Amino acid sequence: MKGETDLTVLLRNMNAELNEGEYVFCMVPESHKLKPEEMIGYFREQEGVTIILPKASADHLKLSYDFVASWITLKVHSSLSAVGLTAACSNALALQQIPCNMVAAYFHDHIFVPVTHAQKALTCLSDLSGGT
Repeated sequence: MKGETDLTVLLRNMNAELNEGEYVFCMVPESHKLKPEEMIGYFREQEGVTIILPKASADHLKLSYDFVASWITLKVHSSLSAVGLTAACSNALALQQIPCNMVAAYFHDHIFVPVTHAQKALTCLSDLSGGT
């Protein structure tokens, strides 16, 4: 199943949706024994392993973090080779002074914004998609 590559179609159909809960990014040693189902995301960097997980899970595990985010999913099935979706979304959010962390997965793009900016971010993304 191929994802969409046309930026106009992607923007028009992105249908940003706010996921419930609060999420955090934590750095853990590679030897940390988290189960895959406990994590939203996992990325290995030279300095260590970054995980994204619900804030409640991080608190339970006594993991440190400094960014509490809301998680927005763009419901359009975007291709990993699509050009411009990340730039368009991050630029629109930047113009509204909303920090964002973009994560691309196989089917969808995900945006993590400060909890305090979640509703403003949804409005901004809706405006970007033409108000759909």
